[in-house]
Amino acid sequence: MSIIASTNTRSVTDKTDDEILAIANPLWSHLLHASNTGQYGEFVKYFSENLVRGLNEIEVGKQFANSELTRNLSESIEFIGTIRRGVHVTVLYRQRSTKKEGEWLGRLVLGYEDEEIKIFGASIF
Repeated sequence: MSIIASTNTRSVTDKTDDEILAIANPLWSHLLHASNTGQYGEFVKYFSENLVRGLNEIEVGKQFANSELTRNLSESIEFIGTIRRGVHVTVLYRQRSTKKEGEWLGRLVLGYEDEEIKIFGASIF
């Protein structure tokens, strides 16, 4: 089963939180796993075209190699909430590390590209 949803609905903001989470949680889990294992190709697999073009593969690779946080993210998901703006939905997660104390804010921005929901932004603060 693909974790990218295909539908005729053009605005992800019309979906309920439960519908959004059914899409977002597997995508976030995929990002966490790819980040922990340093797999750049897998990490960007569900990114929108514009996001992929805007990333610097060398810099992202350095982050994977050198960041204790991005290589040791807890794969347990704790949903905080959603923010709807324009044609995108931001899904917020409480993120923890398996090696560093404390909590971080995980942000996943979803929207449609070519009839599929794609990732338009992803970050840990």
